[in-house]
Amino acid sequence: MKSLIRRRVACVVCLLSSGITLLMMCGNLQGAEQRLPNILLIVSDDQGYNDLGVLRKDLITPHLDRLAREGVRLTNFYMAWPACTPSRGAFLTGRYPQRNGTYDMFRNEAPDYGYLYTPEEYAVTFERIGGMDTREILIPRILEQKGYRCALFGKWDLGSLKRYLPLARGFHDFYGFVNTGIDYFTHERYGVPSMYRNNEPTTADRGTYITELIQREALRFLRENHDRPFFLYLAFNAPHNASNLNPRIRSAPQAPEKYLRMYPHLKEEYTSVPNHPYWKNAEVPTRQTRELFYLASITAMDEAIGAVLRELDRFQLTENTFVLFFSDNGGAGPADNSPLRGHKGQLFEGGIRVCALVRYPNRIPAGTVCDEFLSGLEVFPTFAQLADATIPPDLKLDGFDMLPVLQGQKNSPRERMFWQRQDWKAARVGTWKWIQNRGGEFLFDLATDVGETKNLIEELPTKAQELREAFQQWQAEMEAAEPRGPFRDF
Repeated sequence: MKSLIRRRVACVVCLLSSGITLLMMCGNLQGAEQRLPNILLIVSDDQGYNDLGVLRKDLITPHLDRLAREGVRLTNFYMAWPACTPSRGAFLTGRYPQRNGTYDMFRNEAPDYGYLYTPEEYAVTFERIGGMDTREILIPRILEQKGYRCALFGKWDLGSLKRYLPLARGFHDFYGFVNTGIDYFTHERYGVPSMYRNNEPTTADRGTYITELIQREALRFLRENHDRPFFLYLAFNAPHNASNLNPRIRSAPQAPEKYLRMYPHLKEEYTSVPNHPYWKNAEVPTRQTRELFYLASITAMDEAIGAVLRELDRFQLTENTFVLFFSDNGGAGPADNSPLRGHKGQLFEGGIRVCALVRYPNRIPAGTVCDEFLSGLEVFPTFAQLADATIPPDLKLDGFDMLPVLQGQKNSPRERMFWQRQDWKAARVGTWKWIQNRGGEFLFDLATDVGETKNLIEELPTKAQELREAFQQWQAEMEAAEPRGPFRDF
């Protein structure tokens, strides 16, 4: 009898123990499900619209191709400006450059003519003292309020004084360069050291390829923060040209020999230019050489991206991480922007429509293509929604949460977008595109002419006037907005 009682008691204890274990497992699962999603933003620099391995066979990008297979490729995704500084300011604030005040570059022109600044001269140049208005709210400031750990590794380009640096804008960890471009190995911008660790300048890693440094820092950050929600922003400078005063280097990106060997059909060659406007008897890379370094720099970047994706796999974070990749503006130099017209710096499609990929397993259908009209202005509100973060009610945004569009649940609510770069002006309303510049005025129907080959400005004056007026209304709205520095007069 005692033995029977002991067995029954043991059974009850076993059942209670199993029930407690089951409850604990359910609680852990529920906690895992309730954890806010991680956000990984990857931005390349001057990459062409067509420059993905899934689109061109001569480009090696297996890891970007993986994102395309496991997510969605966006074909109709725009930046708010055709070059880096205002473009980055726009997607980090969710506001047009004309609204957030950063609607031109923080850079110096003298290096274009081969001039090396002295430290004293550089200290008072606009490239050094210019920066995004400190009243602007950037997306890490919103995410950190929900407990996100926020890091940026790579290119900043929104000011190099401490009050403008990433740590003053909501990031907790920063390692990278503060201005618009550098030499990939010396980390100097036309002779000026440009790397920072958080708020302090550093030359500790001089000589190491910048893409490898971005990868190193990203992996460190994931090891240290994989157990909490994080926002990781990787801002590669590839495939931007190297910012070096030497004409042999400055006309192309840079890449280690390992990646150059992956393109054996292209050879490294240089040619002499006796009448170069800035240097006597300059030696510059040939078109073939620029293409070689361009492709190799993208493949090097892709390998770094692959290392980060594998680290997400290792920590079992892949399914709970929203990954967004795009170029900061249209491609330049040897970039392939086909079938688009134009390139970086212009408001033709090739300067503002960019390659883009999104992966969010089990939320976004894998291996899909999205042709909906979307833009970098959607980045801020989308990330805020993912984090269930509160956007200040008085913060005027120019974008929207694009996740339902990426999921195929609804059409994009974006029907129009506007651009201005100095004397270039452009508007897209529906599928119609209007452009005005020194070369004249243009009207295109992107529904039938994405390459902007047939100017309809004379044939359709009423439609042209409609877009002209839409641009003027947008321009008036921007002028009426609360003014922001550094370019607005107030």
